[in-house]
Amino acid sequence: MLVGVPREIKNNEFRVGLTPGAVREYRAHGHEVIVESGAGAGIGADDEVYARSGARIVDTAAEIFARAGMIVKVKEPQPQEWAQLREGQILFTYLHLAPDPDQARGLMASGVSAIAYETVTDTSGGLPLLAPMSEVAGRLSIEAGASALRAVSGGRGLLLGGVPGVPPANVVILGGGVVGTNAARMATGLGANVSIFDRSLRRLRQLDDMFHGRVNTHFSTIAAIEEALATADVVIGAVLVPGAAAPKLVTRGMLKLMKPRAVLVDVAIDQGGCFETSHPTTHADPTYEVDGVIHYCVANMPGAVPLTSSHALNNATLPYGLALAEKGLAALDDDPGLKEGLNVDRGKIVNKVVAAALGF
Repeated sequence: MLVGVPREIKNNEFRVGLTPGAVREYRAHGHEVIVESGAGAGIGADDEVYARSGARIVDTAAEIFARAGMIVKVKEPQPQEWAQLREGQILFTYLHLAPDPDQARGLMASGVSAIAYETVTDTSGGLPLLAPMSEVAGRLSIEAGASALRAVSGGRGLLLGGVPGVPPANVVILGGGVVGTNAARMATGLGANVSIFDRSLRRLRQLDDMFHGRVNTHFSTIAAIEEALATADVVIGAVLVPGAAAPKLVTRGMLKLMKPRAVLVDVAIDQGGCFETSHPTTHADPTYEVDGVIHYCVANMPGAVPLTSSHALNNATLPYGLALAEKGLAALDDDPGLKEGLNVDRGKIVNKVVAAALGF
């Protein structure tokens, strides 16, 4: 199959769909790869590096979309990209369609078969292609919260870990999955006082064992969240319902419970966000204020560390991509978990959770 890798065009998105190492693997399996000039600049891989890996470099994304049988990307296609997709083509990337009906309609109109990294499952029901970026985003969320807490960023002027004689910040993490666990690992490492909320007692027990009592675990209820917000300096929104819109766990009315210039970091913003007052921001303009509370809602957080993120993502996606390149959509019949990734197919939304979230 001819596999195409366009340069990412979303605001401040520096990741790349295939690293040079991944290109070599595709070539070793007999596939052709075309890469848009400059696609790997964000990870320090210039056109010459890709050429040595076996890719052919083309000047424009238009040539990629016109010729490739499968498009491998990182972020969801932008309007000018989905307009170039066509029936018979496979798109393999993150989509996050639940909060984005315009993209869904664009993909449906194109006739493309679009497979979303975030809904591919493994034999245990996990999300193997979402997990690596969730790990990155969870760790970055604490860095983002710590930065937003600084007075120069409009925050409370508080050091996350405190110093002897001055207490550390209180970090509240809503959701004990991959994002929440990695956020807790970073926050405890910096010396913050950390609380994690989840609705699974089994998961709370696992977290308690994992952190040896260094984090406070709480069963998530409205009352418990409200109580935690009153003392929180940073709140991390880390709740995921695979394929669906994120639940709104913090309403606008709850903001009045919070300290002035406390920080909300909404890692769930790709799925609509888990704070009622969230809306997507960019790395160029990452924060805004609502009712005295700082909101950080960057929709492609791992794009800030593209070298780490691109390699972590390719490590996970490579086996699935090779299967699609070898067998086309027939690969879905061999792997039920990969089939769960099919969100749009020749004009129809075919993932039930995504369709329900969109109201289609």
